[in-house]
Amino acid sequence: MMMGRGLMGTVTEAAADHYTIKTDAGEVYTVHFTPDTRIFKQVAGMRAGGGAGNGAGEGQNGGQANGTGQRPRGGRGGMGRGYDGGNPPQPIKPTDIKVGDAINVMGDVDATAKSVAANRIAQLDPAVVQQIHAMEANFGKTWLMGKVTAIDGTKITLTGLLDNASHSVVADENTAFRKRRDPITLADIQVGDTVRADGAVKDGVFTATNVNVFGGPGGETPSVPRGVQPQNSQPQ
Repeated sequence: MMMGRGLMGTVTEAAADHYTIKTDAGEVYTVHFTPDTRIFKQVAGMRAGGGAGNGAGEGQNGGQANGTGQRPRGGRGGMGRGYDGGNPPQPIKPTDIKVGDAINVMGDVDATAKSVAANRIAQLDPAVVQQIHAMEANFGKTWLMGKVTAIDGTKITLTGLLDNASHSVVADENTAFRKRRDPITLADIQVGDTVRADGAVKDGVFTATNVNVFGGPGGETPSVPRGVQPQNSQPQ
């Protein structure tokens, strides 16, 4: 599972300076770490700051949840910062991560060499992993997230950040629009903005109840929830 500058997988080898992990897509990556790499355990109930959380779950009004269904707050998504209540991160030693553990890695991803220079590594609670998979299954059904490519009347077309495919989001009289915490209107959304939409598929069309704008060209763009691998896309 890979997104942005991070990925998630199951540890198949644990060495003194690296882990080998296998993603759900079957790809094998080497995760390199140093004494400066922050390594911690992410447990259910942990609340991370950021526009997109570190685990699964689906917050309302465009906020990504963090593994417990709670919507985090703050700036750009990132592991281990901006914690607001809940269970705090638990620092662990590199040797605490074992073969068979699921880990979430942030750092410089080299998709060609299949390696990561990690700056943060989280050992994931099994409950968080289950929630991540549930969130993946609901993408396009109860929520969408991506970059706006066109706006036609009440229809927003976006490129999904999880699958790199085109999706349409339709607004109606019940749709609420926000930019971070501030109320906006559909007219305030622009091509290039990154949006999160919550809603449901009705008559084959995704109809949004909430649309949240995270950022535009050159602005702040949230990370994708850690746990879903974008298709046919390279890390940024």
